[in-house]
Amino acid sequence: MPRNALLLFSRLLLAALFVPSGFHALSDIAGTSGYFAGLGLPLPTLVAWATGLFELIAGLLILVGLNTSIVALLLAAFCIAAGFIGHFGQGGDDPTLTFMHSQMLMKDIAISGGFLALAMAGAGAYSFDGQGFGIDADAT
Repeated sequence: MPRNALLLFSRLLLAALFVPSGFHALSDIAGTSGYFAGLGLPLPTLVAWATGLFELIAGLLILVGLNTSIVALLLAAFCIAAGFIGHFGQGGDDPTLTFMHSQMLMKDIAISGGFLALAMAGAGAYSFDGQGFGIDADAT
């Protein structure tokens, strides 16, 4: 598969996780803030709004390939932070839940690796960056 098509496909796959997640968080602020409150986070409603907006906007920017390197670095950091906050040490005495949370943590770490690779490679020609728009316009 040619490089630019593969970069487009990579962006589509990564955005497919964050755009719906951000939309869901924003359309159920009560549920999202309840989840964050259960994790012991301060100001859970504010965190829910910030998380939902970040996931939605960052996911859309990755999808269209605008300022890709910067957004990918931010999403890599977000994935690691979210993984540790949401999954590290979770599950209590239930071995099944503990295993599930450890797998979710590893998934978040792996996704951050994909974002780091995207940050290095750039968005490719089939993107706003590749067409000369955005901060990363000369990176592709």
